[in-house]
Amino acid sequence: MQTRSDDLEILLTVVDSGGFSAAAEALDIQVARVSRAVSKVEKQLGVSILNRTTRRVELTDEGRQFVEAIRVGLLHIQQAEEELISRGELPKGRLRVDAASPFVFHQLVPLIKPFHEVYPDIKLELTSNEGFVDLLEKKTDVAIRIGKLTDSTLHARPLGKSLLFIVASPEYLSRRGFPQYSSDLSSHDIIGFAGAKVLNSWPLKGFKALEPTFTSSNGETVRELALAGNGIACLSGFMVKKDIEEGRLVPLLEPEKLSNTDREQINAVFYKSSSVAKRISAFIDFIQPKLSL
Repeated sequence: MQTRSDDLEILLTVVDSGGFSAAAEALDIQVARVSRAVSKVEKQLGVSILNRTTRRVELTDEGRQFVEAIRVGLLHIQQAEEELISRGELPKGRLRVDAASPFVFHQLVPLIKPFHEVYPDIKLELTSNEGFVDLLEKKTDVAIRIGKLTDSTLHARPLGKSLLFIVASPEYLSRRGFPQYSSDLSSHDIIGFAGAKVLNSWPLKGFKALEPTFTSSNGETVRELALAGNGIACLSGFMVKKDIEEGRLVPLLEPEKLSNTDREQINAVFYKSSSVAKRISAFIDFIQPKLSL
C-alpha cells in the first residue's frame, strides 16, 4: 500500500469541503498540513488527483475514480476495527442516520430518548435531507427512505407503509367547500412539492396532476401550509394522522383514494457490506415496532 490512511482521510475532506482551507478548518489542522498530505498522495501514486484553481479544487477523472474507491476502502477498515472492538459488548460508537425532516420530527425525535436509555454508548447523529443522499459521500450509516427503492447496491429493511391522505383544514373547507370528486380539485388551491414532481401525483382514480398553487421542497412546510388554511395537500399518514384525529385537518376523497402506491413504502437502507451492522440492527429493531405509520 503506497499511501497512508490519515493522508487519504485528509484528501477526502478536501474533496467533501471543496477546498484546502475549508478542510483544514474542518479537521482543525494547518492548511500546510492539508496541502502536504494531498501532494504526498499524488506523488506516491504518480497521478494528479485534484485540479487546483484560485477559487476551488476539482477532481480529475482519475481522481474521481480513486476517491470513490478509497471511500469504500476506508469505511471497511473503520468498520472492521469497530466490529472487532465491540464483540461481546452492547453496540457502541457513532451512528449517522438520515431522513426527510418530517420523518425526523414526527417519528424519530420521540424515540431518541428511550433509544439512548437502552443503548447509551451509541452516539446518534441525525441529519435531514429532503432528497436521497449518497450514503458514502455524506458518511451516513443508515437512511430512512420513503417511496420506491431503485439503488440495488443498498440493503433494505422494510419499516412498513404509511397511507397517503388528501387533507385540508376545516377553515379552508368552510371557506371554499368540500371537493366531492377528484375532478373538483381543479377549482381549489393545491399545495404541492417543488422539485420532486412524483410527489404531486396523488393516489386518486383518473387523477391528472395539477399545477400547485403553492409549493415547497419540505414536507413539513407543506403540512404547515395546509394547517394554516392555504389549500389541499397530499401527505403521508405518519405526518398527519394526529392532525386528523384532533380535527386540525380533514381527510378528503377517501372513496376515490387508491392504496398500495410506491409513495407509501418506507425502508431503512444501508450498504450490504456494512460491518456497522450491530448498531444499525439495534437502531432498526428498536424503532420499527414503535413507529406510528
